Amino acid sequence: MTPRRHHRRDNAAVLLIHGGLWDDDMDADRFWAAPGVSAGLDREGFTVLAPDRLHRPPTWDAEVEDLAPVLPKDPVSVVAGSNGCSVTIRLALAFPNRIERLLLAWPATAGDPTVDSRTRIGLANLGASEQNIRALLDGQTLRGVADAELSRLKMPIAVLPSVPENPFHQRHTVDALRRLLPGSEELPGCPEPPRPDFGPHLEQFVRAVTQNAMPSGSSLSPTPASITARA
Repeated sequence: MTPRRHHRRDNAAVLLIHGGLWDDDMDADRFWAAPGVSAGLDREGFTVLAPDRLHRPPTWDAEVEDLAPVLPKDPVSVVAGSNGCSVTIRLALAFPNRIERLLLAWPATAGDPTVDSRTRIGLANLGASEQNIRALLDGQTLRGVADAELSRLKMPIAVLPSVPENPFHQRHTVDALRRLLPGSEELPGCPEPPRPDFGPHLEQFVRAVTQNAMPSGSSLSPTPASITARA
């Protein structure tokens, strides 16, 4: 695991967990860097951590094992996109003291028969076993997560809907998460970054992440240059 890091003198970190599920063409560059999210947060003064998720994980817990070494020593704010919300919840359940706050953006809808059928066929065509497919698709509001597990999350959580909604990111998923996480906040929605219509919403999204990621009373002091390193 070699996450991309952009260092700033404040050292306030944000961890970006991209979407996708066994997609050959989806990684952190396509989801966060190419649309401008990583650079936008870098300009705001964050240390941006954007790892590539495990390419073809057999389970969500395998993804947690792969991502765990990326977690900084100090608690970090995490932004998850689409199916990345599932692994991020599992990561927060496994390492609650390492996660300062969560933003669940465009959470992928679980349990929709049409969507799951299409996804199941795609996974099978890529070589996933029936056991793997069940492990990845089973869940309640989110894939790979039982609703009862959400009550164990004590850190601040925000949810950001896909606007407009689509079959893979349905509004009722956000509504269900808000009910299951009574203290959660809803942020202004927008399309997901890989979509071409995300561009006009970039600055709005960066502002939302910035305001959500920073603890109350803290501030950022951007510096002119950044250094790219491999962890």
